[in-house]
Amino acid sequence: MSRGQMSNATGQHAARGGEMGARIRAFDWASTPLGPMEEWPQSLRSTVDLMLDCELPMSLSWGEELIRLYNDPAREGAGSKHPSGLGRGTRMMHGEMWDELVGPIYERALKKGESTYIVDAHTPFERYGYLEETYFTSSTSPVWDAGRVGGVITVYVETTDRVLAARRLCTVRDLASAAVDAASSEDACRTAAEILGRNGLDVPFAILYLRDEAGTVARRAAVCGLPPEHPAALPELALDGAGWPLAEVAGDGTARYVDDLERRFGAVRCGPWPEAPRGALVLPLRRPGQGRTIGFLVGGISARRELDADYQNFYQMVAGHVATAISTALAREDERRQVEALAALDRAKTLFFSDVSHEFRTPLTLILGPLERLEEELGPVLTPGARELLDLATRNGARLRKLVDTVLDFARIEAGEAELSPEPVDLPALTSQLGGMFRSVAESAGLRLHVDCPPFAEAVWVDPDMWEKIVMNLLSNAVKFTFEGEIAVALRETGDGVELTVRDTGVGIPEEDLPRVFERFHRVRGVRSRSHEGTGIGLALVSELARLHGGTVRAESPPGAGTTITLSLPRRAADA
Repeated sequence: MSRGQMSNATGQHAARGGEMGARIRAFDWASTPLGPMEEWPQSLRSTVDLMLDCELPMSLSWGEELIRLYNDPAREGAGSKHPSGLGRGTRMMHGEMWDELVGPIYERALKKGESTYIVDAHTPFERYGYLEETYFTSSTSPVWDAGRVGGVITVYVETTDRVLAARRLCTVRDLASAAVDAASSEDACRTAAEILGRNGLDVPFAILYLRDEAGTVARRAAVCGLPPEHPAALPELALDGAGWPLAEVAGDGTARYVDDLERRFGAVRCGPWPEAPRGALVLPLRRPGQGRTIGFLVGGISARRELDADYQNFYQMVAGHVATAISTALAREDERRQVEALAALDRAKTLFFSDVSHEFRTPLTLILGPLERLEEELGPVLTPGARELLDLATRNGARLRKLVDTVLDFARIEAGEAELSPEPVDLPALTSQLGGMFRSVAESAGLRLHVDCPPFAEAVWVDPDMWEKIVMNLLSNAVKFTFEGEIAVALRETGDGVELTVRDTGVGIPEEDLPRVFERFHRVRGVRSRSHEGTGIGLALVSELARLHGGTVRAESPPGAGTTITLSLPRRAADA
């Protein structure tokens, strides 16, 4: 090809390619090691054509000096080095990254003729006046010229946004997962700081403050990235004091950007980069559905990233999840306080019944003793009317003493003072005996009592006194709420334990009350019964005595079919 033909061809390939095509055509290449365009080898001209037609960012480095050319899509990646980077050495363009990352890749292409493909390579790059954290996926290949490598061509795609989004999403996901586990608001803040501290690239430091009840002071709950004694992380701040603009943030619920850290707090050296953080964002922490600011998140801004919309959205999501974690913890604390208050009230109620029962017990003994003596000494001479009155007083005194004893038993169990004394017992015989003792009571109430307790192969380890209280409470409860029909007591072996059932044909238990029948002091309202006295702890006492034996108790009450109480115990009690 003649020199004129070469010049015409060069003009044709440089005429396309947009801005960079025009710049390449106008550039004084004669002043560079590449020489005038009309003298470029065909391999260089063809590669420039390919580069200018490519819709992906592409750069070409040619010759020993690696003189740089690039296309229009690569302009943004060049940043502040566009257009000055055109026609200059690639080594100069990459600065300190040459030895660490880029140089070895180019050397591999130049000396070995090998290509290199890298995904999401961290490539710190100065394109907007500061060293920026950027990531690129690139393919670098040699360009052959007359049997040797004449240059290196790189096609790349910037993946910074994707890498940052994935990293930030991981932090947000960890915060969301931890939001349900915090035991207190302070614990929620400490957990959040720990998670944020694992992402020093986006969060060079973070300080979490909780607002006091008066709303005038913010107390530090957690910090990461800064030493606790740093002036920027004071343990307590007045909202309207110097330092962070907490009052303004609390006032309108809008985040504030602070870009003069050194003026406010002195040197702030933290994070993974040698440069100080660019600034900090102060965000409100608000309980979902409420307008009041309950705390603040102060988050550092990376020295190598601008506070763009994505960065702000990341911090907004962080603040949202931290606020949710704090709110969840506060709700749990409120619930715990309510439970503790109810438990205290319950203990006070039990203590009251216990104290009253103790006060009743001595007078009852002094009443029942003389009544029994009167019956013994004056029985033969009493008129029928007087005997009836004496029997009535004795019977009701005995009933009251039984009630007092039940309350005291339950109080001892609640106080942890009840001691299980298990021993081997012929349980069918004992249960039959107890049922027999209750037969006259059932028959006088017009009820049939069936006791079915076949012999067992071996003894069962129980506390006899507690077993008696279990059986007698269940039978007494059945008689109280049964007006016709029968009461059936059955005892069976169940492999590794025993099962006692007490079934009646009484009024039954409403479905809504079934889950609570074994709660202390719970009484089923609005149902017919033989008497209205009682504390509502008979079945609760049965449940606690079963628990002491390592057993369970449950109630079933199909509509219109009475009630069945089933108690299951291991063959050998827990303390046996």
